Amino acid sequence: MQGHGRMAGVTGLLLAGGRSRRMGRDKRFLELEGATLFARALSVLDDLFPEVLVSVADALPEGAEVAHRVVTDLIPNCAALGGLYSGLSLATHPRVFVAACDMPLLSAPVIRAMVERDPRADVIMARLPQGLQPMHAVYSKQCLPYLEAMARAGNLKMQEMAQQQGLVTRIVPEDELREMDPQALSFLNINTPADLEFARKLVASRPGRDS
Repeated sequence: MQGHGRMAGVTGLLLAGGRSRRMGRDKRFLELEGATLFARALSVLDDLFPEVLVSVADALPEGAEVAHRVVTDLIPNCAALGGLYSGLSLATHPRVFVAACDMPLLSAPVIRAMVERDPRADVIMARLPQGLQPMHAVYSKQCLPYLEAMARAGNLKMQEMAQQQGLVTRIVPEDELREMDPQALSFLNINTPADLEFARKLVASRPGRDS
């Protein structure tokens, strides 16, 4: 069902693998401002896309069922690249916007701008000072054979999708992103307890919420 303001022809894909080695516990269900990281990310994607898939390495724990289609890895042990491959394979629409569930400050305007950057592009990826951002990006189904070849070869560096010959790639520069998100907080991800505490302080200090 397509709601007002949702972007036609694109599936939202939430990568929620569940293996949180540096955090020491399942970070999907850590809470920030009264909601889990998992729920916060899902709510943003729900508002933007007519279809939202959740990609996991293994079945969600008991009691964590969601009202979305849950996709388990078609190619196991390939980390985020395997999750992207699985979700992109099973998406109804020709393109997906992918985000990781440990990104607590996803911004609808930033996501919309990236998706709408070039409807013909196979890969749309942002470049920040720390490098390309493959976990907050757009991929078309044309990427599937490339992802499969990388997975089979054991090359799990998703950034390399931006250099694949034969795909139409658009790189979104930092200055363009910062017009909408001056501190690039929409790309912040939570890997350690210190990251979570930082995010909590950020949220507590904000005068209002992002749209």
